[in-house]
Amino acid sequence: MADALGGAGQGARWRSVELAAIETLFDALSDVAFFVKDRDGRYLAVNHTLVRRCGLRSKQELVGKTVLEVHPRHLASNYMAQDRHVIEAGCAIRQHLELHLYPNRRHGWCLTHKTPLRDDGGAIVGLVGTSHDLGLADEQHPVYRQIASIAQHIRDHYHQPLCLEQLARDAGLSLARVERLFQRVFHYSPRQLLLQSRLNGALALMAADDARSIAAIAAACGYTDHSAFSRQFKALTGWTPVQYRARLREGGAPATAPAGLLASLGA
Repeated sequence: MADALGGAGQGARWRSVELAAIETLFDALSDVAFFVKDRDGRYLAVNHTLVRRCGLRSKQELVGKTVLEVHPRHLASNYMAQDRHVIEAGCAIRQHLELHLYPNRRHGWCLTHKTPLRDDGGAIVGLVGTSHDLGLADEQHPVYRQIASIAQHIRDHYHQPLCLEQLARDAGLSLARVERLFQRVFHYSPRQLLLQSRLNGALALMAADDARSIAAIAAACGYTDHSAFSRQFKALTGWTPVQYRARLREGGAPATAPAGLLASLGA
């Protein structure tokens, strides 16, 4: 785009205009916090919603600060860990259920999305993200702590044998209720989250270890049936694992699973 506009300088100015336009759009959304951060976690761009959540009056007061400077420490430590994962691993975080500050400065639930920002050479230079309010105050909906815990357990332990019924029992809930709450909050089922997590793990291993066999990657990500892995992999990416690896070597395949294809993984 920069070349079409007459050089790198004009390209940088155009990107600045684009960012300002995006900020303006998000300023109109009172239930969505929008932010752009550099590699060190400093805010580069924010919307008015996030400014108000931090108890500040202007964007200038927030830009240049880190989450530790503007959020309660127990929340900030989680946000920082997420940021490090996105920047160091180059992996997006999608629909992460967590606590945030609502306009009244009380804790409430939100769905957070974060994705790495790359320069023209592909290097990660920061991240961009949103946190969308669910309108659920923490004190009024304690069950969402349990749902968040189940979702995080699935993401952290996808490579192990997991029994969703047991996870529900451990949380003191029925599996049917967990599934209803997942659909209400995430718009997908616990099983779909498990499949997405396993496939994202496989994509990351294929990108990081070209020498490891497809069967070994499938086993490392919790698959006991290689043919099931191949079917689900093709449903997600459009390629078999062998074809995907070939495209990776050519530089033509993404490293994470598109969130929009969850429905193709089955309920």
